[in-house]
Amino acid sequence: MEKLTVENVSYTYQGKYQKVQALKNVSCTFEKQKFYAIVGHSGSGKTTLLSMLAGLGIPTEGTVYVDGKDLKEAGTERHRRENVSVIYQAFNLFPALTVLENVMYPMQIVHKQKKDAAKRAKVLLDSVRINETQYKKFPAMLSGGEQQRVAIARALASNAKVILADEPTGNLDTENGRIVIDILKQLVCEESYCVIVVTHDLGIAAQADIVYRMTDGKLKMEELSKFVSALHPQTCNAQKAAQK
Repeated sequence: MEKLTVENVSYTYQGKYQKVQALKNVSCTFEKQKFYAIVGHSGSGKTTLLSMLAGLGIPTEGTVYVDGKDLKEAGTERHRRENVSVIYQAFNLFPALTVLENVMYPMQIVHKQKKDAAKRAKVLLDSVRINETQYKKFPAMLSGGEQQRVAIARALASNAKVILADEPTGNLDTENGRIVIDILKQLVCEESYCVIVVTHDLGIAAQADIVYRMTDGKLKMEELSKFVSALHPQTCNAQKAAQK
């Protein structure tokens, strides 16, 4: 998959007392070999947009295109199986499966031989710094950072080239959060993945190629310099002083 495009997408749902318009005429394009960050307050529509990109929801208005083809025509189930993988803040690993079995699962549901699935799962786990002493452990026996890295390995198991990450560092400490983002950036740089991260962390946004801000269901592109300034005011001030 080369390109994922959202064109004039709006999404409305029935709330408890009234209809809520979660997305308002959103248009944007996501391409391979780029790292995107989507920032915004809670309830602004960020996760709803990820759901549209994943084919988990159908726009009330507008269209999502996969390489120029309407996602509804291409098939949302096939899209989720072949094009996109989702990483969640809460990890969402299967508690009754071991680390190795969790990563094997996406391959086995498409009938990959168990031996081959296990071999590839070990390669993927190694790539996210999970060693063989942890293969037979259950998720509850791992730290939060380890669980999220297993979740990344599972996302890679389907060979989908678009990673949708919803607050992937939200439950992690600073060091484990850094490791997770480094792994995602490596996928972009070395394997041409498209990574789209929803985050409140300005430090993550500052590392992205492109940053979008969601406000009350509306999306706009932001200048990266805004996030760098927020993170490193002294550095930016020093640069300004040097230019005088």
